[in-house]
Amino acid sequence: MASTEEEHYRRLAATYERNWADRPEYVEWMADRILAWLSPSGRERFVDIGAGTGLFLRRLMEHASAERPIVCVDPSQPMLDRLPDDERLSPLRATAEQIASGEVALPYETVDAFTFKESVHHVRDIPQTLRGLAERLSPGGRILIVTLPPRLEYPLFPAALDRFAERQPALEDLVAALEEAGLRTECRIEEYTVVIARDQWIDLVRNRWMSVLSSFSAEEIEDGVACIESRHPEEILTYPDRFGFIRGVRA
Repeated sequence: MASTEEEHYRRLAATYERNWADRPEYVEWMADRILAWLSPSGRERFVDIGAGTGLFLRRLMEHASAERPIVCVDPSQPMLDRLPDDERLSPLRATAEQIASGEVALPYETVDAFTFKESVHHVRDIPQTLRGLAERLSPGGRILIVTLPPRLEYPLFPAALDRFAERQPALEDLVAALEEAGLRTECRIEEYTVVIARDQWIDLVRNRWMSVLSSFSAEEIEDGVACIESRHPEEILTYPDRFGFIRGVRA
């Protein structure tokens, strides 16, 4: 992990779940949607890449066990240190590339489902990595990518929105990478309406809760906050949060 990114997640780990504490409906919605897209049957071998604190894994945990725990892969040890103390979760410090290449071994010879929840944009060579993961899938195994489209409608300052768009992979490119890996692929946009107090939103921005915000200096963040306050004088912000759900299935 690059040093600036590592520092971002080390700092974020302490407040990550608190950022979502007053929006449990969103956490439940996302956990439900991940479960629906994976449609697990019985106890399956899950590997969550970019698992962080495990916040969105609670529905999948119902389909895991101590014998077949969810392998929670993340390059940030401070994030993994905040996983719940549950025998159905097994932390593994690694990157997606290290898992795909076999540099870091998984406890499973084959995997029923790999999931990426807003983490695929950190992968350097997406086609090669997804191809390596696809080779580890059992028959009927899935790769599920949940990701934001490049263009957001968040109440952020323009430079942050533009920088995010520059760095975020296009949904069609992710679909193509899964297809090139030999998987049968489906993609759909799903939307959640966010309602949040402006002061809380500004606190999130100042805390650089999105990784792209860590690329701005403290002065640039404060300039961005001033822009947000100017553009959004309302006390309550409402905006659409759209996610691409992309599933690849091995025959």
